Amino acid sequence: MLSRFRRIDPVRTRRAVDALRLPEAVFKTCPWQPRELVDTGLRQWLRCCGAALADDQVIGMPSHAVDEAWHGLILCTKRYRDFCEAAYGRFLHHFPEGDGYGGGSGVPMATQLGRTVVAWSLVADPGEDCVLWDLDVVVEVENPWGVSPERIAEVETALGEISGGSGRRARR
Repeated sequence: MLSRFRRIDPVRTRRAVDALRLPEAVFKTCPWQPRELVDTGLRQWLRCCGAALADDQVIGMPSHAVDEAWHGLILCTKRYRDFCEAAYGRFLHHFPEGDGYGGGSGVPMATQLGRTVVAWSLVADPGEDCVLWDLDVVVEVENPWGVSPERIAEVETALGEISGGSGRRARR
């Protein structure tokens, strides 16, 4: 069966993420510092989204600070639409918890966050650390989100078992 969407190319996604200009408006509701760390987290998140879209999965957002920056990007509607087309060949929808419309509805957040760890293992450069897992703690978000080292290890172990030990690590 032919899909109405183009196949998502990770190289194309990476190029679009790297080329994305994030104007000041993106950070209006994202006061946390250092901004460069939040910027890195948002770019890592957008790369993970490409892997998730390619596999038709909804992943969980591990960082409140990055979520706020993503909301700011979404509000730059033309820039966001153009980015999505360049990166994914389609629009990346946001499914906030409790919207009842679709996306992750009915899938526990722990499962969605596990999928984010899997997505990172697919898009990470060799030796690249993921800042998403504990970014909120580092930038001192009042009620931090995140993924614990134990959960990351649990998902990595499962990936290794599935792939016969050749799974990539979702480096912390």
